[in-house]
Amino acid sequence: MGRYDFDRVVEREGTNCLKYDLKTTFMPQAPEDALPLWVADMDFACCNKIVNKLHERVDREIYGYTSHKTDDYYDAVCGWFSRRFGWDINRDSLFISPGVVPALSFLINILVEEGEGIIIQKPVYYPFEAKIQNNNRKVVNSPLKYIDGKYEMDYDGFEALARDKNNKLFILCSPHNPVGRVWKEEELRKIVDICKKHDLWIISDEIHCDIIRANQKHTPLEVACDYYKDRIITCTAPSKSFNLAGMQISNIIINNEEIRAKWLDLTDSKFSIGLPNPFALEATKTAYNECEDWIDEVNEYIDENIRYISDFVSEHLPKVKMVMPEGTYLVWLDFREYGLDSKELENVMLHEAGVLLDEGYIFGEEGVGFERINVASPRSIIEDCMNRIKVGFEGK
Repeated sequence: MGRYDFDRVVEREGTNCLKYDLKTTFMPQAPEDALPLWVADMDFACCNKIVNKLHERVDREIYGYTSHKTDDYYDAVCGWFSRRFGWDINRDSLFISPGVVPALSFLINILVEEGEGIIIQKPVYYPFEAKIQNNNRKVVNSPLKYIDGKYEMDYDGFEALARDKNNKLFILCSPHNPVGRVWKEEELRKIVDICKKHDLWIISDEIHCDIIRANQKHTPLEVACDYYKDRIITCTAPSKSFNLAGMQISNIIINNEEIRAKWLDLTDSKFSIGLPNPFALEATKTAYNECEDWIDEVNEYIDENIRYISDFVSEHLPKVKMVMPEGTYLVWLDFREYGLDSKELENVMLHEAGVLLDEGYIFGEEGVGFERINVASPRSIIEDCMNRIKVGFEGK
């Protein structure tokens, strides 16, 4: 029995919560009573140490302009990655952003000219494609290979794209959302060696780095490939790990001095986003300094949720194939044996099962026929979800 009660259901309605309150605003096809396991935030209460620290900060009564440029903030962030991953981050390399997705947009504009190509590996987190397109850059897809229920990188296909001089950047998702891969060091080195050979920049989105299964190990790209770190920009955040997405703070690691200057010119000089809100700073420092036991217990609880879903699928949904996640709190399920097209599958989920999930097709054509479930919820919610899916697919 752990110190924290992750079985407790916290009421989220009435908090302007995207996942619950605004589900039909963003997903108008969803019934009002659909159970939402779509948006990638947790249904677990934040660690009480963070909550208490935020109360203390509120009691200071003034919430004026605030900066992260203090020893305690740098020590908290850098100390976390040193302890957990053996990654010694240079303080001068650490920059903040309102989130990883905004950081992607900033970096796309810094590293790539309009019309040039950016390589991604679908099925992948859909804002990658959206931000590339919306900034008038070219999406270049090097799809992952789905072999015997597991995803692998297509190195030969990737290198063929990397040879194209118009392609300037590779965005890596590590751990991978939605398929749950935690890339091994040899896989990372192999893909980085191709990038080095063809002079590509790399953005490594490592926002899920702390959510790892018991038998897995996440290695930061810069740690695995220190020899190329001047061309690697890493995006991290406490948001997924500690359920702080609404705080809107992320930490971006930039080693290249020229790119640092361009980052500051764009984000600070032009857009003036260099000052975070005071609660984000307190939450981040407390999470990284005091909540290591909490994230360890979260991972154990998610392990059990995943085990429950795996057993449930085997017993009640034999046509479904589960891609066993190595990281993230996301489960990727293959429903293709039912022979439904993407809209038919979505309709069954929404109107017959009554669950709101992230449909596989939004992650690219390679995701058609799949569903992504956020399993960072109390067991009772996960059980409700799976039983609804079972009812929705009975007789099909």
